[in-house]
Amino acid sequence: MTSVRVDAMGERINRNRPLKFEFNGQTFSGFEGDTLGSALLAHNQLLISRSWKYHRPRGIVTSGIEEPSALAQIESNESLIPNAKIPEVELYEGLSAKAVNPWPTAMSRLFSINRRLTPLFPAGFYYKTFMWPAKAWMFYEKFIRRAGGLGAAPEVADNDRYVHQNTHCDVLIVGAGLAGLMAARALVNSGAQVILCELSPHLGGSAHRQLGTIDGKRTSVWVKETQALLSTDPQITVLRRTVAFGSHTDNFFTLRESRTDHLPLSQRKGFRERIWHVYAKQAILATGAHERPVVFGNNDLPGIMLSSAMADYAALYGVRVGGKIVITTTTDSAYHDAMVLQKAGASVTVMDTRIGTVLGGSATQLAVQTGVEVFQGISPITAQGSTEVTGLLVKTATGAIKTIACDALGMAGGWNPVVHLYSQAGGKVVWDKVSVSFRPSSGVRNQAMVGACNASWNLSKSLLEALLAAQEAAKAVGLPLAGSRMPLVYEPVAHKPDDFWIADVPHLVSRRHKAFVDYQNDVSAADIALAVREGFESIEHIKRYTALGFGTDQGKLGNINGMALAAKALNKPIEEVGTTTFRPNYLPISFGALAGIDSGELFDPIRTTSAHQAHRAAHAVFEDVGQWKRPWYFPQEGETMKQAVEREVIAARTGLAMMDASTLGKIEINGPDAAQLLNWMYTNAWSKLEVGRCRYGLMLDENGMVFDDGVTARLGEHQYLMTTTTGGAARVMNWMERWLQTEWPHMKVYLTSVTDHWSTFAIVGPKSRDLLNRVSEGIDTRNEAFPFMSWRAGHVFGVPARVMRISFSGELAYEINVASDMGASVWQGLMEAGEVFGITPYGTETLHVLRAEKGYIIVGQDTDGSMSPIDLGMGGMVAKTKDFLGRRSLTRSDTVRTDRKQLVGLLTQDPRRVLPEGSQLTLLASCNTMPIPMVGHVTSSYHSPTLGHSIALAVVKGGHQRMGETIYAVLPGGEHVPATVSSAVFVDPKGERQNG
Repeated sequence: MTSVRVDAMGERINRNRPLKFEFNGQTFSGFEGDTLGSALLAHNQLLISRSWKYHRPRGIVTSGIEEPSALAQIESNESLIPNAKIPEVELYEGLSAKAVNPWPTAMSRLFSINRRLTPLFPAGFYYKTFMWPAKAWMFYEKFIRRAGGLGAAPEVADNDRYVHQNTHCDVLIVGAGLAGLMAARALVNSGAQVILCELSPHLGGSAHRQLGTIDGKRTSVWVKETQALLSTDPQITVLRRTVAFGSHTDNFFTLRESRTDHLPLSQRKGFRERIWHVYAKQAILATGAHERPVVFGNNDLPGIMLSSAMADYAALYGVRVGGKIVITTTTDSAYHDAMVLQKAGASVTVMDTRIGTVLGGSATQLAVQTGVEVFQGISPITAQGSTEVTGLLVKTATGAIKTIACDALGMAGGWNPVVHLYSQAGGKVVWDKVSVSFRPSSGVRNQAMVGACNASWNLSKSLLEALLAAQEAAKAVGLPLAGSRMPLVYEPVAHKPDDFWIADVPHLVSRRHKAFVDYQNDVSAADIALAVREGFESIEHIKRYTALGFGTDQGKLGNINGMALAAKALNKPIEEVGTTTFRPNYLPISFGALAGIDSGELFDPIRTTSAHQAHRAAHAVFEDVGQWKRPWYFPQEGETMKQAVEREVIAARTGLAMMDASTLGKIEINGPDAAQLLNWMYTNAWSKLEVGRCRYGLMLDENGMVFDDGVTARLGEHQYLMTTTTGGAARVMNWMERWLQTEWPHMKVYLTSVTDHWSTFAIVGPKSRDLLNRVSEGIDTRNEAFPFMSWRAGHVFGVPARVMRISFSGELAYEINVASDMGASVWQGLMEAGEVFGITPYGTETLHVLRAEKGYIIVGQDTDGSMSPIDLGMGGMVAKTKDFLGRRSLTRSDTVRTDRKQLVGLLTQDPRRVLPEGSQLTLLASCNTMPIPMVGHVTSSYHSPTLGHSIALAVVKGGHQRMGETIYAVLPGGEHVPATVSSAVFVDPKGERQNG
């Protein structure tokens, strides 16, 4: 077969702008306006790749997004696009591409042996073949992946930018073919806000293949006039290169706009892709239809294409595929295509499975008049050829078998309405025997289906549907239509399509004569018949067993043929077999587009404290806690993390250390019922807490399990300040709001999140009072005037401050709270004033060691949603005389079991051995049976510089009764490490330091 450029055709290309590009390492040329597919065909590149299972030669089949075989890797590194459909890729200067799955080369026949090993690769072969011996699977896998994989994912970061945009409109029109343009045209100057989106960079759809006229003009002329008219209305937005890939509840649509992929790499600026979130009052779906291939033997040879694709390449790009073309058809559209190809200089023969379509005014008659040879009642049996098609074996109406020579073969097997968006919104499809397709049935609220996607193959009917839909949409949003009218349409007489699915020839459903249904996954008619013989009756099961429709085209090309063949094998009508499920996305969407700007550092909002720059200057290593960047530790030159943490712990225990605690959640609770709310939220009593005092509280969920904890200070008669864990701030706020709004709306209390309002700095250690005396005014720091668990107002460096005497380290400590806009200067002032005391900044790792030495829990680490206060040894904090959330659950039989997991301490027998957190615990020194009986696990584990010994917190079944027992941590290698169960409080069990 020879492909040629046709000088007189090619309305989309600019022959004055040649472009260079590379494919599979070779340099080619094309023109501005070409696609990669049209440019390769112009260079007679017919064999593009190999099929994944049988390594059969494959070429381009379509001219659009439904392409199953011709896939390519576009560009490389950060600009890589894997599995791009070659007919869809717009050509640009310097484009670099290579075919997917041609290993070692497209021309190589290395794996063509698979065609001789067909019995090893039946439907579901991955469940049957290469299963033994098991150890050889890794050997098989390397070759299977190399021979049968798709494109490779990028291995480097994508540096392109993507964005999301929300918008509303009165009417969204999806598809800018003739029907979509008619709907948009009717809304011009109506005042309606209209969005018209079109996947292609061009409007008009199949206008170049239409034989009819609109208002006496060729359809392509009418398209240009309509484009000009739309540009006069500023209320109409036309989005090209934009696909609606999802239809969701209440006319919410997701669209993907490709903004730069058609440009040379050096010219790409701004956002690469944009996701539109469109909320439409009314939607008009004019999404068109996909042409079906015809199922016959060897129907995958290079040179066999959809009939419409052949006409597209000729009319739009001036590329004629083949000189002697045969088209096998079941429908009228083939005659439209044949006339385009005849005009391009080809000799065209149409083999129609129908009889009696050559009537006056029909497309068949018009084709015959232009020199197209037509035969009727002809069924295709097998294509002939090796690496490209050379002929077609057919069966005539009389039963005779003939061979028709050709160098290109077109398939026109009918059309499938694109009902994906309609179905995603809950619409149901029914089988229509007249259109021979699944078409929409009942409507979806505020949506209309028009044109080919409504199985309306007639041009005048399509335009009328679009006009009426526009009128209804305008009426629904309360707007008039300004002079919209139905144009005068001429078109050939139409005939009913044929419901031909496969020739009645037995060998077509044998595995050695491949009649392909799904080209990408090498699913043949024989595979579907086999699936039915093996007991699969549901089309969803047949799909999964055979991999029908699993490819990147998601069955757009082959699924209906597959359903029809399944119906034939099941001896059922196709309407009883039904369709597979249409789900978003309509076509593949890049991860970058889905993420938008939420990637890298913007993946999750980053929150920093007021002293963040000071921490960076001190060379802090940060960790993410919630959305906060918190200092993890502050290494000095040459220090390891372990050395830095030990130094920070010793400073806190023996001198002076300071930590930025600004990230703790802070919620102000105001109102006469504030104390009552706290009584409900916390397990302990709050009514008698005095102004100026603080109290630690445990918060439970309805199941009686610990939900959060923290210290709350009483600021005034009806004002409290609650602190929460850093990661639990939003959860606690939502929890309290939920109860106030649903169960206690009568309470006179309101909540305000003030986490960002206050910077909090904890000064810790025996010298912390000395530092506070040095920097504060108006605060009496004497123990009797400012006892533990109280707060005082004053000034620090002249800045108004609340100073709380609380401790999460067990040491004498104060938390200085100042307005966040003054936080950076106060931190710096504290560091400078503390130099005389050897002040040491510390991070969260040191915080964990300090609190673990004191047995203080971290909710979410030492608890997991299944720990009650009693399990944690905090039963004394559960009030006996008041009610609170979760109290009833504490009396359940399961909650009061004595063998529940309970918090304990662990001291390893080897003081240097630090147990891995999460280690499972057993009572057995060794165990040769599986599974090993486990009694708990380690929740926190550190080396304690204070004790010179490793310490751990753990939850152990009946742990409170096991003090002094030896228990064993089971490590991944099977080692059992002995440890002694102890109190969870390792340092200063009487609390003398924090109270001193």
